[in-house]
Amino acid sequence: MELFDKNILFLIDKELNRYLEGEGTIYKASRHLLLAGGKRIRPYLTILTYMLKRDDIEEVLPAALAVELIHNYTLIHDDIMDNDDRRRGIPTVHIVYGKPMAILAGDLLYAKAFVAVSDIRDPEKAHEVLKVLSKSCVDVCVGQAMDMEFEKREDITMEEYLEMISKKTGALLVTSVEIGAIMGECSSEEREALREYAKRIGLAFQIQDDILDLVGNKNKIGKPIGSDIREGKKTLIVIHALQHLPEDKKKRLLDILGKRDAEDEEIKEAIEILKDSIEFAKEMVKKYITESKEYLKIFDKKRRKKLEDIADFIMERVY
Repeated sequence: MELFDKNILFLIDKELNRYLEGEGTIYKASRHLLLAGGKRIRPYLTILTYMLKRDDIEEVLPAALAVELIHNYTLIHDDIMDNDDRRRGIPTVHIVYGKPMAILAGDLLYAKAFVAVSDIRDPEKAHEVLKVLSKSCVDVCVGQAMDMEFEKREDITMEEYLEMISKKTGALLVTSVEIGAIMGECSSEEREALREYAKRIGLAFQIQDDILDLVGNKNKIGKPIGSDIREGKKTLIVIHALQHLPEDKKKRLLDILGKRDAEDEEIKEAIEILKDSIEFAKEMVKKYITESKEYLKIFDKKRRKKLEDIADFIMERVY
């Protein structure tokens, strides 16, 4: 059985296109990443969470799209800040349209997210969704700022890193399920369980991303292997290595880390130095995914199955 229901994905894409119908370069730029695909995990999570309790997908769709529009807005701005030239296997928005237009395209997606919230039929639910979504936008900004500041520091702790990714990556995943829970009228106990589930898949998602950057297939992940090393990212893997490596290897890793023009051979050398820390990160992903599924046990077995499958997909994904 397919992990992602094609009918639901078709509905998501159809409605996304409707929100982004418009003439001119700004609309082309805002559609650029969306039309390149993407897994649609966030809106899909919103719909699956809603379906724990209810079945009227049309009711939850605007709320689900709001999360995806915010997500794509963050990606465009993220690529500008990181100077990334590829995402999802294609040139990034600022490479094709220039930085000023890319910033505007991201802002347009941000604004359209709140147009989607205003399309929620029930005003009380719309208000709750607005509160949760706007809070997660703040968290994403704070997380991104922490990530940028970490590049200048060597003494990042594991706890600081986990807090940063819980904001930068995790916040929108938690919001995805929380919005689904609001729309599906879950109880406060159920909402809390879903938040805990999503917190853990959010942490696992980012750590798996960190792993794939070093050992993934560049054609599948859509960007060059080792780009985090060239950018000097203090990932969980790097933090673990800096805490456990002997001094000579630690020094060599720091020589390569953040070297934008590092040769491919140097990147390979850094990945070899990080080998044990990559294994540590894989164990962390397993731990978070196992814990996440425990929180779903208060829901109907059949209805929670796809949420469990999403958790497994995050651990096993290769792109």
